[in-house]
Parts: sequence; structure tokens; C-alpha cells
Amino acid sequence: MDNEKKKFKIGLLPRLIIAIILGLIVGSIAKSADFPIIIQIGATFNSIFGNFLNFAIPLIIIGFVVPGIADLGEGAGKTLALTALVAYVSTIIAGSFAFVVDRTIFPSFLKVGSIVLENATNAEETMLPGLFTIEMPPIMGVMSALLISFILGLGISVTRSKALKDVFHGFQDIIVGLVTNIIIPLLPFHVYGIFANMTFAGTVMEIMSVFIKVFAIIIIMHIIIIIFQYTVAGTFAKKNPFSLIKNMIPAYFTAIGTQSSAATIPVTVAQTKKNGVSDMIAEFVCPLCATIHLSGSTITLTSCSIAIMMLNGWDVTFAKMFPFILMLGVTMVAAPGVPGGAVMAALGILDSMLGFNEAMLALMIALYIAQDSFGTACNVTGDGAIAVFMDAITGKKNKAAGTAPEMN
Repeated sequence: MDNEKKKFKIGLLPRLIIAIILGLIVGSIAKSADFPIIIQIGATFNSIFGNFLNFAIPLIIIGFVVPGIADLGEGAGKTLALTALVAYVSTIIAGSFAFVVDRTIFPSFLKVGSIVLENATNAEETMLPGLFTIEMPPIMGVMSALLISFILGLGISVTRSKALKDVFHGFQDIIVGLVTNIIIPLLPFHVYGIFANMTFAGTVMEIMSVFIKVFAIIIIMHIIIIIFQYTVAGTFAKKNPFSLIKNMIPAYFTAIGTQSSAATIPVTVAQTKKNGVSDMIAEFVCPLCATIHLSGSTITLTSCSIAIMMLNGWDVTFAKMFPFILMLGVTMVAAPGVPGGAVMAALGILDSMLGFNEAMLALMIALYIAQDSFGTACNVTGDGAIAVFMDAITGKKNKAAGTAPEMN
């Protein structure tokens, strides 16, 4: 009986595809019948689930990062610093690559004045609100959770406190259960609600019709940067980069469905281990990079901002964009790993460094949210490449020192 049940069990990806199709169908029917209540019911669930996800993000960070750092032992400080540096460099390379491609290709099809920025609408504002919501304020911000995780993890690794390590490993088990048994099973309902609402509002077609060519170029750049990341990682690890990428495909498609790096962590960690990365490195690097490594989001934000600047007739120079990309790499660390988190974190520097007005910021939000899933998928897949790279580097250091890495 158990085997029969397993055969008929629908996987996460098919459930997400079904949810998207149902969302498009229900949204279209509700719009033509002028029956918004069914959309608002879905929006109510989305609001409550979204608030719960925001509440859970700091807990997920602490639950994975603290045990990850603690398990690294005395080398945790150096490994943490090196991982952060590699993630930052990867993000800057992605943003610089996007600038070069955008500056070369965009002028061939983007014309000044082809869109009216004053009429740009925020994708979230055009969507129907829920019937009610339940506030669930997080116990701390994302940066606070990261800082606490670093301090506790490094402290445990230095003091070698077995009692504290056991406590946080127990907490990690709770968080894994939360993600795998509650968050991931409910994601298809969340995705359904989003697509039904956006279809009802007409936002999907409106946004995509304006920027379809920009999106196509962005997705191609995502693929190229993933290949680049795995080529570098594969070179150091002496592994075939395309075999490594093939193993990460489930994580890529899970991220497309969830639009959340944090919610995809269990899948990312599992697939990274299939690439031969040690449990210790995989369980440390992937959760950490889910917060600090956003190469895909950086490509998207850089490209969308350049497109808007060109459409507005502004000069787009490397001298203006590179400081923005450098700050974007830092700002992405504070971005919550939830849908639209990266663009919300970037609004400050879009205003202060590029001079975007309210209409331009609204358009940035609309464009980013419309393709957030692909940027997240690129972020998550890139995390796996950094894990392979870090595993190869730490492995070589251990061999040179004549020691083997600690395994739990």
C-alpha cells in the first residue's frame, strides 16, 4: 500500500505548475464575471501566509547558520569571511556583466519616450487586498538574525560548547520540520493566489508586454552567469560544470515556484550534497548564501534600472552605475528572502544614487515582482556553485595542513 501511495504522490513542481494554471484560469473567469470575492479569498490566504513567512525568515536563518558555523570548528571565522567575500565578488561580477550587456544591446530596441513613467503602476497596488489579515511581526530583522547567528556560531566554535551546539542542532531540526511540513506544502496555494490576483488585475500582461524583450535578455544573462559560476567552481573542484548544474535543476525550479531563497534552502542543501559537497560545507554555505548572495537579483535590478534610465533619456555610464552595483551588493545582504524583498531593499539606493522619482521606483517594483521567480532561481543555483567552490578550497587547505575536515 505504501508503495502505491508513493507512486501516485504529486511532486512539488507539478503542484506548482497546476497552481499557476488554476490561478490564470480562475483569475480570467473572475475578471470576466466581475466576481472579485473569489480572488480576495485567495488574497487573504496570501496575506496571512506572507506574514507568517516574514516571521519565519529570521528563525530559518538562525536555525541553519548558527549550527553551520558552529560545526566548522576553529576555522569558522576564516570560512565565514571567505564565503562572504566570494559571494560579494560573484554579485559584483554579475552586476558588471549585466551593465556591459545592457549598454550594448538595449539601445537597439529601447527608444526614449516609449513608455510614460508617470503612469507606471505598482504591481502590488493594482492587486486586490485580502478580506482581512493577521499581523505577525518578526522577532527581529534579517540583519539582526544574521549578526546573532554569526556571533553565536563563532562563539560556539571557539568555546567548543557541546551543550549549546546540541541546543541549536535541535532548533535546526525544528526549523527543517517547519519548512518541509508547513511552508513548502502550502506554497502551491500561495502561488495560486498570486497568479489569480495578478491575472484579475491584468498586471501580468500589462507589465510583460512592455518589458518582454528586457526580461528575455535578463533570463539569458541568468543562465550565462550560472554557467560561469559553475565553470569556475568546477575548475577548482575538478568536476564537470554541466553535471553540477544538472544536479541543481530541482533547486532552480523550486525557487521559481517559491520566489523565496529561504524557503528553497532544504532543496538547495540536498542538491548541493549530490554534487559531492561535504554535509558540513553544504549546510553552512547554502543557508548563508541564501541571504548574502543575490547575483540573479542584481542582474535584474541593474538591467531594469538601466532600461528605465534609457527610456527616460538619461546617460548610462560605468562611472555612475558601478558605485550603484557595489552598493547593491551590500544592500542585498539586508534583503529578506521573500518575494520582492530584493527590490524593496534596493529602493533607497535607487533613489539616493540614481535619482529615481516615485514613478520610476513604482515601475521598478512592478518589473521586479513580475519576474522575481527567475532571479531567485539564479540566486539559489549560484549558491550551490559557491558551496562547490568553498568545499574545494577548504578541502585543499585541509590536505595541505595534513588534516581532514571535521564531520558530524
